[in-house]
Amino acid sequence: MTQRRMIEQAIEKASDTKALKIGPDAIAYTGTMFNELFPGKRAIIVADMNTWAAAGERVCAALSEQGISSEPPFILEDSDLYAEWSYLEKVQARLENTDAIAVAVGSGVINDLVKLASHRIGRRYIIVGTAASMDGYTAFGASITKDGNKDTFECKAPSGVIIEPEICAAAPKEMAASGYADLIAKVPAGADWMLAEAVGADRIDDFAFSLVQDPLRDSISDPQGIYNGETAPIGKLAEGLIMSGFAMQAAQSSRPASGLEHQFSHYWDMEGLCFNGKHVSHGFKVGIGTLLSTACYEFLLPLDLEGIDIEACTGRWPDKEAMKKEIETVFAGKPGHLARGMKEGLGKYISSDRLASELSTIKEQWPELREQLRKQIMSFDEVFENLKMAGAPYTPEMIGLSNKDLKTTFRALPYMRNRYTIIDLIYRCGLMEKAEEALFGKDGRWSVTDE
Repeated sequence: MTQRRMIEQAIEKASDTKALKIGPDAIAYTGTMFNELFPGKRAIIVADMNTWAAAGERVCAALSEQGISSEPPFILEDSDLYAEWSYLEKVQARLENTDAIAVAVGSGVINDLVKLASHRIGRRYIIVGTAASMDGYTAFGASITKDGNKDTFECKAPSGVIIEPEICAAAPKEMAASGYADLIAKVPAGADWMLAEAVGADRIDDFAFSLVQDPLRDSISDPQGIYNGETAPIGKLAEGLIMSGFAMQAAQSSRPASGLEHQFSHYWDMEGLCFNGKHVSHGFKVGIGTLLSTACYEFLLPLDLEGIDIEACTGRWPDKEAMKKEIETVFAGKPGHLARGMKEGLGKYISSDRLASELSTIKEQWPELREQLRKQIMSFDEVFENLKMAGAPYTPEMIGLSNKDLKTTFRALPYMRNRYTIIDLIYRCGLMEKAEEALFGKDGRWSVTDE
């Protein structure tokens, strides 16, 4: 299937987004798209200082050329702007004072703020993307920090998306690097979905899976070009990210684009992770999570799971009360984490009989399943080098974490989200201690020696 046809089918099946323009001089199409989606409506541009400088005046001109009446642009001027509830309230208050439809000009932060603010007042919006920094342009939901905790709030994806690769290529290097890290994460995320289907936890949506995976290797094939700010590879990166968002719309779930690597990121979101006084970008957290997820596969795939002792696994499997105590121990002193662990960890609790059934399935399927997973997964060294070439963090210290922090996070992840990933297979096989040793022991990739 050609990329154009894939995009056409994605739009046909998308629940929210009905128009996409990506390519040279795409911004000139803004007014035309606005009129098609919101005939007779007025517009208001929402941007920050940087995104206004990058594309704001051209968006204004494109709207004016199509005779669209516009409110004065609403520009957020805070130099430390991020997706936080107080900024959401500012955007929402401005939109409530007009009947205009928002035209967001920006990337992750602006998109999430406008997405949720528009949703909360019963409106839609369009986004003019200014960086290939994340897959959220075409995704539903907005990640906003509220009361110190980052959470995903339900809301619709934009009605229309405009991406001009030349604009994205001119954005700061760290934005494309963040997008690259977010996209390479879809490699282990795809493997996690394959595992989930194998045990009957989450059936693969073939269309959504293909939207992400079919263009993925090409989209991440030129990390050096991404770092150099070359338009062609950044355009491919943007398309790959856009397709991931469409896949989430098609599946009505983040499953096509999110696995264990995102669970690492979510944990660090709850920790309020900052580095050098700034919040660490979603993509950078996910990139480190991708290295950890890939290391988990490199630990698991050589093992002979055909020979797993199911009786021993079920014999040490905790009952629900014992698991509650496990969760309390893991999250001691962290009430927010504990509440989430109780909800998510107990939400995916299974009986020992169900565990025996799952592990029997793994034993039966392992030879074939292992080969499928090996074809899906990139090697740790390749992921490491690609992140490095793209300008993304490739060691935990580069986002303000220690090896010990990684180990602490690893121990918590079996309870952090009600979604089956490789951590669940490791945990249910009774292999957590061996996995910890492989990742964080004396000869591990992230050796922890001070315990």
